[in-house]
Amino acid sequence: MLLFTAFWFLVGAVDDMALDLCWIWLKLTGKARTERISHERGSAPLEGRAAILIAAWQEEQVIGHTVHHALSVWQQDDFTLYVGCYGNDPATVSAAMAGAGNDPRIRVVIHENAGPTTKADCLNRLYTALCDDERRYGYRFKSVVLHDSEDMVHPAELAVIDSALSSADFVQLPVRPEPQPHSRWVGGHYSDEFTEAHAKSLVVRDALGAAIPAAGVACGFSRDILALIAERRRAEGGAGPFAAECLTEDYELGVLVWREGGHSRFLRIRDEDAQLVATRAYFPASLANSVRQKTRWMHGIAFQGWDRLGWATKFSDWGWPCAIGGGR
Repeated sequence: MLLFTAFWFLVGAVDDMALDLCWIWLKLTGKARTERISHERGSAPLEGRAAILIAAWQEEQVIGHTVHHALSVWQQDDFTLYVGCYGNDPATVSAAMAGAGNDPRIRVVIHENAGPTTKADCLNRLYTALCDDERRYGYRFKSVVLHDSEDMVHPAELAVIDSALSSADFVQLPVRPEPQPHSRWVGGHYSDEFTEAHAKSLVVRDALGAAIPAAGVACGFSRDILALIAERRRAEGGAGPFAAECLTEDYELGVLVWREGGHSRFLRIRDEDAQLVATRAYFPASLANSVRQKTRWMHGIAFQGWDRLGWATKFSDWGWPCAIGGGR
């Protein structure tokens, strides 16, 4: 058993070494450059309307601040922020409405089902509301952006995603876990993990044209690719583009874009102040919550992903570390 285990550890080490060599080559050849964006470009009007989806269950402590922050830093008018809540969670509904104030750019959508359902089920409800608004007002969204209830967004995020989706079908921006001095061993390890994934692994995957898995936050999809996936899901009995039966529906959705022939991008861009255009978020600080989250990630990505998506067909997409889901 030790020899068997040692063999697979060796395979994993070779895999990691190959990724490191590719990243070093990209850095030495200047192909892994971080672009810059000006304040004017970051706050410029969008080329097409954007829909931002946030599923919220028992998030009354954070959702109001998240909504208020997003509406205050995003200067554009051509977007709608959809917050999905439940009728049996009035505290979250009240907090979301308080954070929104009288801003017309937000819609609080009450799920007809009692919570908690799955995050994917709530996102599908928001997708239905999005489609209803398109029919009601006679316009069509260009992009659909995903976020979690505790995310602190960057002012230039919408402009960067909007511009990138003019030539891509899916865009992932970096996620930056906030340092937690009181939880250096549990909460702090997320900073190391996402630095490895979003500063190296996904940079290599983007350069090789491999699938870019969605982290569930700071990611944008073109309206057309999302409609295509939703149509495929409904043909299989689903309710929308998000797989309610999957524990990591966001990760799977990013891979499905690539499987459907879509073009995916991972972008590292800095603003004029040299700050990374990324989403800041806090991750679990206690061991129990972290183990619960990591169990969901591992089961959803490694086991359900293998069962639902099968093996990749390109060598560049085999076995290399991917960014895992953001949020809780």
